[in-house]
Amino acid sequence: MSHSDDASGTPPTDENKLIAERRQKLAARRAAGVAFPNDFRRDAQAGDLATAFAERPAEWFEANPIRVKVAGRMLAKRDMGKSSFVRLVDGSGHIQLFLQANALGDAYADFKGWDVGDLVGAEGLLMRTRTGELSVRAESLRLLVKSLRPLPDKWHGLTDTEARYRMRYVDLIVNPASRAVFETRTRLIRYLRGFFDASGFLEVETPMMQPIPGGATARPFKTHHNALGVDMYLRIAPELYLKRLVVGGLERVYEINRNFRNEGLSTRHNPEFTMLECYQAYADYVDFMDMVERLFQGLADALGSSRTVVYQGVALDFGRPFRRATIEELLLEHNPGLDPLSLRDAAYLRRVLDERGIAHTAADGPGALQLALFDKTCEAALVQPTFVYAYPTEVSPLSRANDRDPFVTDRFEFFAAGRELANGFSELNDPEEQAARFREQVARKDAGDEEAMYYDADYVRALEYGLPPTAGLGVGIDRVVMLFADVPSIRDVLLFPQLKPEA
Repeated sequence: MSHSDDASGTPPTDENKLIAERRQKLAARRAAGVAFPNDFRRDAQAGDLATAFAERPAEWFEANPIRVKVAGRMLAKRDMGKSSFVRLVDGSGHIQLFLQANALGDAYADFKGWDVGDLVGAEGLLMRTRTGELSVRAESLRLLVKSLRPLPDKWHGLTDTEARYRMRYVDLIVNPASRAVFETRTRLIRYLRGFFDASGFLEVETPMMQPIPGGATARPFKTHHNALGVDMYLRIAPELYLKRLVVGGLERVYEINRNFRNEGLSTRHNPEFTMLECYQAYADYVDFMDMVERLFQGLADALGSSRTVVYQGVALDFGRPFRRATIEELLLEHNPGLDPLSLRDAAYLRRVLDERGIAHTAADGPGALQLALFDKTCEAALVQPTFVYAYPTEVSPLSRANDRDPFVTDRFEFFAAGRELANGFSELNDPEEQAARFREQVARKDAGDEEAMYYDADYVRALEYGLPPTAGLGVGIDRVVMLFADVPSIRDVLLFPQLKPEA
């Protein structure tokens, strides 16, 4: 990662030369037998010290000596001759080291050759400098790890954005905002677990390698199990296994799971992603809409200071009841001139899609055509929290058909900031109807739809034992983290996103 000229005309730094110099320093330490020691034990962290002694003035430290051992990465050093200052960063925050030649002796002379990025340990007394900064007046100092590669001094721009994703370990060192995103992610997942645990749900684990990929319409990753001599698939969703558990009497279950879908990369899609799925017996999709509203309001409370969540400069109001609208209502709202009496007429919908240049296939019926129009003309406009319900049965093969209108199902998706964040529905628990829906999916697959579902005979058999009336929900955790961390790309919330191989 070479550094280019800056605006002042400073010539670029030869990174290979810097690495070579650092290797020479490491070689000297190896020869002296002091490379990579492992006997320094810190007893304090920077963030804890900052919190505990935030209000203490300089005079207090003089009257109350506090001895500490700290360790971390040296992110800045300021050499002032016989004294120096170091900015030391550990996993909790940063603290300043105050170094004096007369106090450290040979260690101070050794320190002169250390580099930014090195990991160091120091022991000494806490103090507050004249500028008011909490510091450690070091009485002993050790180099714990020699860093061989210089840290970047510039870390922005298009090229560097990819480098941040590819070398996340460097990004986390030099970019506190990135670390904050992943701290938000941890807090969010912790809240989700607490929410469902408190609601009487049992956390479970289901297979990630499956003989039949089911639970969603997506193209799977395929592998082979040598011992069994069978092809296997990385799961695209845990849904069918979780509903088997409900059949078995585990009436409230959830799983925070990794799913894999063999699809393209974008700001919203990564082939490996994290979902929360949950199922509750004797509940329906309306119950789950109510639950999602409570869940997101609770997240806003837990992760922010108010229920107004600002995402990419737009204020989203999670404090009031979320809007609820059907797909057909939104189609009419966002497509002026659309004939409300022809929304289920396939020929009419094909003409509308063709006029707008929206792709569709010959196998698509009116439900799939409606969804194609919705995706292109409505989804991005759903900025404020909105439940969209009454999805066509044709595109909802696992959802229960509505009793009054079998063209649609008792299914909803939750949108905010123009993207889907959750999908829930009353589950189809009629085994004969489910078998028929699977056969329809197989016909679509035979017609060339690589995302259509397989026929899962064992799941049908499970339904034949009796699945109680059940509601289910899937929440896209990565997208929810994007929302609450206020970042534009899914890659910003994945520690190690998928990328093209380095050239």
